[in-house]
Amino acid sequence: MENPQVLLFLAISFASSALGGILGMAGGVFIVPLLTMVVGVDMHTAIKASVVSVIACSCASAGLYLKEKLTHFRLAMILEVATTLGALLGVFFIGSIPDVYLILFFSFILFLSAQQMFAKRNELSFAGNGKSQSWVSKLELHGSYVDREKGRVDYSIDNLPLGMVLMFFAGLVSALLGIGSGVLKIPAMDSALKLPIKVSSATSNFMIGVTAAASAGAYFIQGEINAEIAGPVVLGSVLGSLFGAKILISLKAQRIRVIFVFILLGLAVQMLYSAVKGFIHG
Repeated sequence: MENPQVLLFLAISFASSALGGILGMAGGVFIVPLLTMVVGVDMHTAIKASVVSVIACSCASAGLYLKEKLTHFRLAMILEVATTLGALLGVFFIGSIPDVYLILFFSFILFLSAQQMFAKRNELSFAGNGKSQSWVSKLELHGSYVDREKGRVDYSIDNLPLGMVLMFFAGLVSALLGIGSGVLKIPAMDSALKLPIKVSSATSNFMIGVTAAASAGAYFIQGEINAEIAGPVVLGSVLGSLFGAKILISLKAQRIRVIFVFILLGLAVQMLYSAVKGFIHG
């Protein structure tokens, strides 16, 4: 591989993971379309390199979120059971789905996530709504964090069973698209579980590494990870995720939501165009 191409991989993965770090999605949601459309990497190869980079992103930025007490570890471990099962199931289907259908499905998922995140909610209305199931309270899944502008923010968790179902499908999508599933986890936590956006992002960042590890392990055993591509992508992803995590901590919650929606819509349009072009020429 030539040096200019390595630098291009580094630049793409850094920028993608910085954006992903801000949104708690790692960089997979951006790396896959950029590698396929800008560099011309095969879709399946890009997906598998992206899955490896997701693990690196999650590990790199976890310390910063832990320091700020944004990650809800207890909830993450419960939801991760469903997500990992979905990811393992997705591994068995990826080779049987043509690229053009994967791209079209990718576009649909991005549009869906943007639509769900478009509905803005008051971040201060999470405390003690009394509607959560008693067993959720027994598991001590409610929590709080300190926002640099708002001070202490208390939040409660609702609809845990629905959240588990959504996490299963998020894991399935993660394996199929190599996106770390944060693109679905954050809307699910925001809409179904009613977590603050910063907590959703930080908790998603922690979870996506575990989910991606399940998929990456299977790909590694099958010998399907291209080290020449995955290497520079992982390096750029680590640096980018650290940069993005620092930005997330300092940004206002509503700005994170706006960035999330616009980036997802932009990528959705690009991938839809790519899918339509594939159908026309395919």
